[in-house]
Amino acid sequence: MPKRAPRQPKPLYRVRPPKPAADALPAGTPLEPAHFELREDGTVLATAGEARRAPRLVFADPARRLWLYQGNCLELLDAIAAKYPEGRFDCIFADPPYFLSNGGITCHAGRMVRVDKGDWDKSRGPELNHEFNLEWLRRCQRVLKPNGTLWVSGTHHVIFSIGYALQQLGFKLLNVITWEKPNPPPNLSCRYFTHSTETLLWAAKNEKSRHTFNYPAMKAVTGKQMKTVWRDLGGPASTPAENQTGHTPEPVPPGETSIWTIPAPGREEKTFGKHPTQKPVALIERCLLASTHEGELVLDPFLGSGTTAVACLRLHRGCVGIELDAAHLVLGIRRADREIVRLWLREFQVRVEVEIFSANDLDLIRSAVDRIKPMADGEPQTERIFHETKFVFLSCAEVSSASVVHTTVDVSLAEAWAKTPGGKRRETTHIIRCQTEILRVRRELSP
Repeated sequence: MPKRAPRQPKPLYRVRPPKPAADALPAGTPLEPAHFELREDGTVLATAGEARRAPRLVFADPARRLWLYQGNCLELLDAIAAKYPEGRFDCIFADPPYFLSNGGITCHAGRMVRVDKGDWDKSRGPELNHEFNLEWLRRCQRVLKPNGTLWVSGTHHVIFSIGYALQQLGFKLLNVITWEKPNPPPNLSCRYFTHSTETLLWAAKNEKSRHTFNYPAMKAVTGKQMKTVWRDLGGPASTPAENQTGHTPEPVPPGETSIWTIPAPGREEKTFGKHPTQKPVALIERCLLASTHEGELVLDPFLGSGTTAVACLRLHRGCVGIELDAAHLVLGIRRADREIVRLWLREFQVRVEVEIFSANDLDLIRSAVDRIKPMADGEPQTERIFHETKFVFLSCAEVSSASVVHTTVDVSLAEAWAKTPGGKRRETTHIIRCQTEILRVRRELSP
């Protein structure tokens, strides 16, 4: 009796995994136009019927190459890909939904709270979640330049789907980064290890990409090659961003020279409110400093509270941010606007000088009071763009009834005194002169 042939093992996959989109649609192939048009200035042109649902530009600063949109990132990415078939962005930082808002509990400020970040974070099942990840990653790949790279952050709820989708689409996985948090919320059920890390995947557009890695800048942080574990030690961070902006870096703690120190979002980063999955600015700064150069353009398809926009402004990178939730986008706009004002103020110096005179001083009128004292040697070269001298006349004969008698803005004290009514003069016992100057720093003369 002939022997039976051995049974063949079951295939690992019941159906073949989908081919990368790049195989079916090579990079550089024009797409069909979206249902709206992206103009050169970044605004969106849509028909009357589509205007309500089309993404819209809600904040722009062309001088700093900053554009923030409200709308569905999939639709806007289609329009960007149609307009720029060869790629638009040098880098993408994405913090997508984690799909963990499904009735669980966690600890916040010492209290038990439900994990309910919003409808956008609810799981639709592993198949639909993965399909969503494939769709937004496919579009991000389309708008990346040939040598561009992508950063994606997430927890175990989503990061494995992201990693598989990256492989399906033909990305080249460069590194897997572990960011350790120093004070994670405790595990209330006591049935699991405490979740104290998040994962960042760094990938190039495809196997042919010649990605950017600023090795000297990264090595300068610790003096050694960067490792893939980024630990928050709970203290001030010594980041390349601080070195570039002129701040003195804190010394690296002994024994931690091969670990990145990245602080969690502090109170200052949550001044206008907070996002449930908000990332520290220093974390995104580190990613952008490692993988981009000044002047390059960065995309964040899930902008949230605007952390990527703030990091790009500080590092002199352009940024396009897309956010569906209006409340979170307002938060991001306020943070970006404040950062722009801070950058503007760095170009200027404000000087104030206050002097007090007694009305009984016989030399009062003859005092030379027309100008703030000249700058000392060694100060940066500046150009004065505003000067105001204000005089406040006080009646301080009795402390209990001290009051302001008269105020005026004049060139000199002599003119101010001459224009003061006689009755106000008789009440005056002291005069305060306050001079204010705003000076523009001449960067071309600065070292």
